[in-house]
Amino acid sequence: MNYKAILHVQDSQYCYALDDNTVELRLRVDKADKFDCVNVIYGNKYDFYLKRQTAPLEVRFGDADYDWYCCTLSLGDVRFVYVFELTYNGKKYYFSEDGLTENYDFSFAYYNSFQLPYINSADVMRPVSWMNSAVFYEIFVDRFFRGDLVKEDKYINLKWGDVPNPKSFAGGDLAGIAEKLDYIQSLGVNTLYLTPIFKSESNHKYDIYDYFDIDAHFGGKSAFKLLADKAHGRGMRIVLDAVFNHCSENTAQFRDVIKNGKKSPYFDWFIIRGERAVKGNFECFGVCDYMPKWNTSNPKVRDYLIDVALYWTREFGVDGWRLDVADEVSHDFWRHFRERIKAVKSDCVILGENWHDSYPFLRGEFDGVMNYALTKALTDYFVDGKLNAVQFAEKLSSLYMRNTITANSQVLNLLDSHDTHRFYTLCGKNIDKLMCALSVVFLHTGAPCVYYGTEIPLEGGYDPDCRRTMDWSKKGRLTDFIATLSSLREREEVQKGTVSFGNCGELFVLERKYAHTLRLSVNASDSPVQFEPRGKALVSHGLRDGRLTTGFVVEVY
Repeated sequence: MNYKAILHVQDSQYCYALDDNTVELRLRVDKADKFDCVNVIYGNKYDFYLKRQTAPLEVRFGDADYDWYCCTLSLGDVRFVYVFELTYNGKKYYFSEDGLTENYDFSFAYYNSFQLPYINSADVMRPVSWMNSAVFYEIFVDRFFRGDLVKEDKYINLKWGDVPNPKSFAGGDLAGIAEKLDYIQSLGVNTLYLTPIFKSESNHKYDIYDYFDIDAHFGGKSAFKLLADKAHGRGMRIVLDAVFNHCSENTAQFRDVIKNGKKSPYFDWFIIRGERAVKGNFECFGVCDYMPKWNTSNPKVRDYLIDVALYWTREFGVDGWRLDVADEVSHDFWRHFRERIKAVKSDCVILGENWHDSYPFLRGEFDGVMNYALTKALTDYFVDGKLNAVQFAEKLSSLYMRNTITANSQVLNLLDSHDTHRFYTLCGKNIDKLMCALSVVFLHTGAPCVYYGTEIPLEGGYDPDCRRTMDWSKKGRLTDFIATLSSLREREEVQKGTVSFGNCGELFVLERKYAHTLRLSVNASDSPVQFEPRGKALVSHGLRDGRLTTGFVVEVY
């Protein structure tokens, strides 16, 4: 037995409350170690010596190196302590804060048992219920559609359809999105995610100089009010992009700093080395010295930026916030942000733009994150061929174990975005692989996010090429297909079911289980694979004469 591989961390993703009375436990072990059984011995911390219960754990997830034993416990008394009992080759072992031992003295358990001392209701991360059925559509506003034909348009310098550069303006606006709501809903989409719409000098608007107004290029506040009202009237939701890590050098506060130096009341709103703000001596976004970084550790900055989000949430009914460069903003800021936003609108979803392991942000700050880890795994499997079906399943299992069940249900699953290559271009314009990848995105836990134009499908390399204008002259090849995948989101297996990742020979298999099992089988290769049906096929692509070629099948049984 590889005892060094055994891992459990109390009050973490290995032990956490799902609700006020339910606890999820996980124990990691070496994949090569095959235990006879693994149990948890648990009880109330104050009478654990006298009264104990035992429950089995089972392997639910595994990767190339580890298996994770899991169980879910309903507690009467939430003052919870526990010890693991492992049986290996017929011999019992115990795992506690003292590590792995051959014996355990329960009379001294108050020293070294694991514990979740009390389930405090305020500490329980509650899922945003509407995310279970959400289908997102990300729109880079300047490139989607121009609806306002009478606005001042001298700023437009890109002919619709031409390839953009970093300084291109095409003229898309909020009126254009409102005009296309029928089309967007025909995809099965019920949630809009808009890149920044506040006043800015750029086409992307990530360098904001006025957070309390909508950019004139997009139609101003009246255009956003009209879009919000129309969308909400259709039962749709709107998620906006919050850029709280940095701003434009032309924001009023930074201009005052430039003018008055350390005498400015806003000097410590930014992170400046020296007496004045000059190029090179203040923190900024990336290497963009025209985007100074907010000092979000400053309570005045914190209150100012949170008030921005509260204003748009209260006055325009914004349903969620996607947080730009969220991992460079202080944890303290996000804890305050969550508390104040949820007090105004409890089901306002908070989604961080975090490209890496985001566990620290998902225990009291964000509801979920943009699931770029899944994006990379999909690229490795479908585009680069770095992973086979077994390895892809193992990768998804490992990623799933990073976070709690609640957090996994709230992530935003995406193939691509305004910050990445278009997936269609990456996979060599192979529409079969694009469809396969979309099937995984839609049936994975969390909410799928379709980047505008995927349904055509739109081409594009890295930024700014991934921000091409929508081609309205083409009928989308995948419009009906995406609508069909969206309809699967209505099934209880997808909204409420557990998830597992595995393989059947060369086929990758994802299952969602509730009252029934929804099973997705995928062949990412060009080589035909024999397919043995398990149940009723709901959706399929690439299946001919019992053989599956660069395609998938969704069954229910």
